[in-house]
Amino acid sequence: MSELNKIALRILSNGRGILAADESTGTMTKRLEAINVPSSSENRLLFRETLFSSEGMKNCIGGVILYDETIKQISNSNKTIPHLISSSDTIPGIKVDTGAKVLAGSPEEKITEGLDGLRERLKEYYKLGARFTKWRGVYNISNKYPSKLSVHSNAHALARYSALVQECGMVPIVEPEVLMDGNHSAEDCFNKTSEVIKKCFEELILNNTDLTGMILKPNMILPGNKSAQKISNEEVAKLTLKCLKENVPTDVPGIAFLSGGQTEIQATENLDLINKHNDTNFIMTYSYGRALQQSALKFWSKDIKDISGTQKVFNHRANMCTLAAQGKWSAELETK
Repeated sequence: MSELNKIALRILSNGRGILAADESTGTMTKRLEAINVPSSSENRLLFRETLFSSEGMKNCIGGVILYDETIKQISNSNKTIPHLISSSDTIPGIKVDTGAKVLAGSPEEKITEGLDGLRERLKEYYKLGARFTKWRGVYNISNKYPSKLSVHSNAHALARYSALVQECGMVPIVEPEVLMDGNHSAEDCFNKTSEVIKKCFEELILNNTDLTGMILKPNMILPGNKSAQKISNEEVAKLTLKCLKENVPTDVPGIAFLSGGQTEIQATENLDLINKHNDTNFIMTYSYGRALQQSALKFWSKDIKDISGTQKVFNHRANMCTLAAQGKWSAELETK
């Protein structure tokens, strides 16, 4: 077992998942302004530190994805943020892409940037305590998208990123997100996601990525948010599993789903059903941002000094997700 494989399994095992707390300052500002909390670096730190020092971290969260600002901050308990996270036996990680920009040659689509100078940045993040990283590629979906150009360009970037990350002794999270936006059917989502994931693995293999030392972070198979089609959660689970079984090499230790615009309950229920039907050797867990934080953020906005109340809300949500990652969740548990 390689060192990278050990790290990946530590993050994903026993129903633990990943807290995606890597919102950029711009995104976090929008979220805080929406709840009438000023977006200062102190307030951004206070909310994140409230989650990072909760009981839910110890029991449910195997890894936390941080943003550049956060990994360099000192907590109010005078520990560095990576040290605070590590003290819950949770592994600190870092988002390393610099965002999605317009793709030259296909202006309706995006390409993720950040490869320039990445090797040097990775060394710095490793020294700060990060042991895994994240890079997100985004793909529009419609009758003509994603284009071959987008599928190839983003797969190539994800593979080059992964090779650099592993060279530096860290585990790459590979996140190819086929967006929920649009009126496409679940079948369209299945076909396009299959194409995207297949191409990613072709490029990862070409770049000599150790597949046992990476984590895949895909979208679930869902109809578009503007689609007239409605499918059952059972159908979501079956299509998602079929897509992954057909396109992900068995060497990959685990898959941590993004919530991608689903509500907290939808993301939990779909993950639970995926695990109830999971007949693969892949660990299937969560890497949620909003679907782990939304209720806690809302509660916190009423009184940002109510740390224990906010933690209680977060602990419940993390516990529900962890039960879902083991196929043990039920709707009744939400109200207990």
